[in-house]
Amino acid sequence: MFGVRGSGDTSGYGGLVRTVQLPGAATPPFGGWFDEVASALDAAGRAAGVEQPVQAVVLHRGEITFHVRREDVAALARVLRDDDALRFELLSSLSGVHYPDEVGRELHVVYHLLSMTHNRRIRLEVTCPDADPHVPSVAATYPTADWHERETWDFFGVVFDGHPGLTRIQMPDDWPGHPQRKDYPLGGIPVEYKGATVPPPDERRSYN
Repeated sequence: MFGVRGSGDTSGYGGLVRTVQLPGAATPPFGGWFDEVASALDAAGRAAGVEQPVQAVVLHRGEITFHVRREDVAALARVLRDDDALRFELLSSLSGVHYPDEVGRELHVVYHLLSMTHNRRIRLEVTCPDADPHVPSVAATYPTADWHERETWDFFGVVFDGHPGLTRIQMPDDWPGHPQRKDYPLGGIPVEYKGATVPPPDERRSYN
């Protein structure tokens, strides 16, 4: 059932493997207003003292992502918010991603930005290694990052340096580990449902 082999796992994970091919870096011209934003970010970033503001640009399904160095993200956040040609006033979301096979850049942080002035949306993305999971906080520039950074710390273990109160936001304070990382044990806790107990996925038996 569900491709299970040997382990008794009936959660749907056993034996089900899908290879994901991530899009590669794009080269200019990017098309439309993407080129305007890329040029403005490069110029304003350099003016703010960032030597190479953008490391790579990825275009995928009509959306643009700017890959930047983690040490530059706080300065570039201020540039993106304040520069007249950019004016990305709102950080609508911040999330973590774990790619355990990307040695030296296993943890990613993705910032979703909206310009209400220009009606544009972009993403920033930074990486950090498991061995040094630190990224500067952008909460001073985008207050909406406060709880989002706490959630990313809670679930992925990324430490946001300079955050005003980096504590867990959903898991108990004494919870071991970060449960959305791909190396986190599947496990789980029993769930009571109408008088019956549903065991954790790793304790379920196979039916074939």
